[in-house]
Amino acid sequence: MKNKFKKLFNMNTDNTEKELQELNEEETTQSDLNENPTIDIEQSSEDKYNQLNDKYLRLYSDFENFRKRTAKEKIDWSKFAGEELVKALLPVVDDFERGIKSMNETQNVNALKEGVNLIFHKFKSTLQQKGLDEIDSKGTVFNVDIHEAITNIPSPEVELKGKVIDELEKGYTLNGKVIRFAKVVVGN
Repeated sequence: MKNKFKKLFNMNTDNTEKELQELNEEETTQSDLNENPTIDIEQSSEDKYNQLNDKYLRLYSDFENFRKRTAKEKIDWSKFAGEELVKALLPVVDDFERGIKSMNETQNVNALKEGVNLIFHKFKSTLQQKGLDEIDSKGTVFNVDIHEAITNIPSPEVELKGKVIDELEKGYTLNGKVIRFAKVVVGN
């Protein structure tokens, strides 16, 4: 704009039409330059907005798909979590079925007792292989992390004070986590 005023100021009164036309052309090109960048900026910001919006929508849908997929996997996992254990226990069930069948056919009680004991030991060893362990309680110091005190009784000996005198129900851990507390009687 300064240049325009300088030219107008410096111009003589004998200006020709040609010079005025040049000034007008210069003014229009100047205004075109000023308008075009604004249009480009507006278009580019709208393009950026559209790109960011598209990116956001894609990210949101990806996250929703991930959330749905993990929820489905969690449900499936909880449904079939015990599959391995059940497969390991099927031979024990088969042994029990054979034992029940043989109870009706045999009169030898000692053989039946021995068969039931064998099945019981097989059952326990299968559970131990899967990480199940008994909590040894009798004679140990009472521990609230693994024991549940049912009652307190006077201890018959001084050494048993604060210790487990009797175990009413065994406690179990599965891979180091207590899944059932031992129900015990504690000496006072």
